Amino acid sequence: MKEIGYLVKRNSLLFLRERSAVFFSLLSMLIVLALMVIFLGRMNSQTLVDLLSEWGGERDLAADERNAAYLIQLWTLAGILVVNAVTVTLTVTGIMVQDETEKRLAAFYVTPVSRLKLSLGYILSAWLVGTGMCLLTLAAGEGYFALRGYGLLGAGSVLALGGMIALNTFVFATIAYLFALSVHNSSAWSGLLTIVGTLVGFVGGIYLPMDSLSAPVQSALKCLPVLHGASMMREVCTEEAIVETFAGMPQGAEDIFREAMGISVMAGEHKFSPGEQVLILLLYAIIAIVAGAALSRRRKLR
Repeated sequence: MKEIGYLVKRNSLLFLRERSAVFFSLLSMLIVLALMVIFLGRMNSQTLVDLLSEWGGERDLAADERNAAYLIQLWTLAGILVVNAVTVTLTVTGIMVQDETEKRLAAFYVTPVSRLKLSLGYILSAWLVGTGMCLLTLAAGEGYFALRGYGLLGAGSVLALGGMIALNTFVFATIAYLFALSVHNSSAWSGLLTIVGTLVGFVGGIYLPMDSLSAPVQSALKCLPVLHGASMMREVCTEEAIVETFAGMPQGAEDIFREAMGISVMAGEHKFSPGEQVLILLLYAIIAIVAGAALSRRRKLR
């Protein structure tokens, strides 16, 4: 355990000391935030206000606009947390690729430390740093809401989000490690980061609501862990805001909104429960760990 602790500390410090790496790991979050605040957020808020007016008869327009804006911002915050869980863990895992490029990984392999401990060092450091960054993002989001005069999430919601953040970052850390086993130079890893950072917002239904996508695309996304991770966090983030926003509305309107925005994930008539989504995420982690262990044993350094 001492060796694993040293490796986790070493990898975490290498990442945190590289300011450019920290910045670029948050770049996807900044892009999503800018898109939502400048373009998509206002559009989604107005669409929701129109839905409330259509379904709810006589409404308080000012209250609806404020509630809709808050609800969409909470929905955005959940998406940003998932984007961070993916991109930060990938960036931290890139230390392994850098170690191979600079021949340090070969030196580690000839030490008495087992490959399993080396692997855990990379995975756990990505998990810890990713979790920390996501918690920092959550705190920043809460601070922003406080400055805007919105209510804060309850203690129970914050604790639930903390657990979901830890789960998501662990799952994506294991997947990132599996990717790193197939990449042997920093340039290729940078290209992978660019591709994943661009796609993760679409894969999680973050840049565009689910109802904006075709049925085949929606079906494909429902098989991926990003959407289920985002759905879990959206459910917790928006639970109270949805109740307030849709007060006096038919239940069907709330259900339509939840499915359209990827808060609820449906397979036909079946709605995935949080427990089922946790199992889906854990299944991906188990597959990544088993595949990573098999690849690691046969892996040859270049």
